[in-house]
Amino acid sequence: MSSPEGSEAGGSPPRDAIPSDWLAEFEAAARRSLETRFRYAFIRTYKPVLDDATYRSFETMEEYRRWCEDNLPDWLGYGRG
Repeated sequence: MSSPEGSEAGGSPPRDAIPSDWLAEFEAAARRSLETRFRYAFIRTYKPVLDDATYRSFETMEEYRRWCEDNLPDWLGYGRG
């Protein structure tokens, strides 16, 4: 059972526990149109090698996985390990 403040297991923190500047930013964002929120919701990040070609195709999943391991930086997360 959660407390009236809702701060336990999956509940929201009490409103006065949220820093006022965070709350102001959230409320301002909530007033924006859906189109504007979508425009600012995604950050485009250059991904080395992946973004350097228009497309790539592979005959098999194994070929694709091998290519990923051989060509992509580990930090992109396309390795098997």
